[in-house]
Amino acid sequence: MWYLESQGFLSFLGDNIVQFLGSTGFAQVTFPYLVMILVGICFIFLAIRFKWEPMLLLPIGFGIILGNIPFVPGTEVGIYEDGTVLNYLYFGVLKGVYPPLIFLGIGAMTDFSALISNPKLMTVGAAAQFGIFAAYAIALALGYTGAESGAIGIIGGADGPTAIFVTSKLAPDLLGAIAVSAYSYMAMVPLIQPPLMRLLTTKKERVIRMKPPRPVSQNEKIMFPIIGVLLTCFLVPMVVPLLGMLFLGNLLKESGVTKRLADTAKGPMIDIVTILLGLTVGASTQATTFLTFKSVGIFFLGACAFAIATCAGILFVKFLNVFLKQGNKINPLIGSAGVSAVPTAARVSQNQGLKYDRTNYLLMHAMGPNVAGVIGSAVAAGVLLSFLA
Repeated sequence: MWYLESQGFLSFLGDNIVQFLGSTGFAQVTFPYLVMILVGICFIFLAIRFKWEPMLLLPIGFGIILGNIPFVPGTEVGIYEDGTVLNYLYFGVLKGVYPPLIFLGIGAMTDFSALISNPKLMTVGAAAQFGIFAAYAIALALGYTGAESGAIGIIGGADGPTAIFVTSKLAPDLLGAIAVSAYSYMAMVPLIQPPLMRLLTTKKERVIRMKPPRPVSQNEKIMFPIIGVLLTCFLVPMVVPLLGMLFLGNLLKESGVTKRLADTAKGPMIDIVTILLGLTVGASTQATTFLTFKSVGIFFLGACAFAIATCAGILFVKFLNVFLKQGNKINPLIGSAGVSAVPTAARVSQNQGLKYDRTNYLLMHAMGPNVAGVIGSAVAAGVLLSFLA
């Protein structure tokens, strides 16, 4: 009797061990999972070693690792399984909750003075959005659906929150690929833009000196977000959640009476949302849904969109200079800042300008088209949503 009981106990214990071993990630792992984990480690390496957008790439990289730890389906672990913790956090991405909160923080930390003092720089930021529509047309020609093409095109704005917001409405199944692509190209701005800037400008153009920005009054700073939200949101109501929050954040900053709210928006709140956004976007890149030919195509088209946007901004400044008098001309190097990667793109313009003239500081001028690019990419997103959503 004792022998039979011990045999039953050992058999039960053996089954438990076998079941445990079968549930481990080691038992479920396949080559695609290992590839994606390696990608996540590369993101973390780039964030720490080269400081490429570490606030974004580090949580995204760690999220990629988490999202590609294999598990037994149905165990309520994965981000795509209903009721899991990651699934609840991913709700903010899937339903477009996180991007407006990011825009609120961006508005609270943005100074629009450079744009207010030189309004024609708004046209430079608008011209850079040509990359969005060019990529949209190319994606359509390659056989992507209209909704997928619109989501892919928005990568050209180099604005991660806008890309997520648009994709969540047009092509939710592509969220992981498009979000990772958008943030990757934002991080690689210092690598991608300089060769294009040198290719499209002459040595004479690179040393053009611009007039110092005129002083901007406090009243102008207060009126700008009010006028801005009315003009843009009447034009494209589809992006009220984005531009409404952007201009609200800026009004909190410039009003002078809500400093505590502005500090919260640009500090703890945006930091918390950035962590959740980066982690869940990274975790959404499960190998089973991410490693497809469509994802590879998205990365290629995203690079095209970003390159076209950069070139469009530079070429538009050169075109604008034809009509401007000597002394009022714009340095074409700031045209590349028309993409929405704030403030990285403006810093790239500054660094390139200093290479050719160590006393020519372009940062304040470049911030004009750079912040205009934030508005421009959101407006372009609204245009796409108006006929694709």
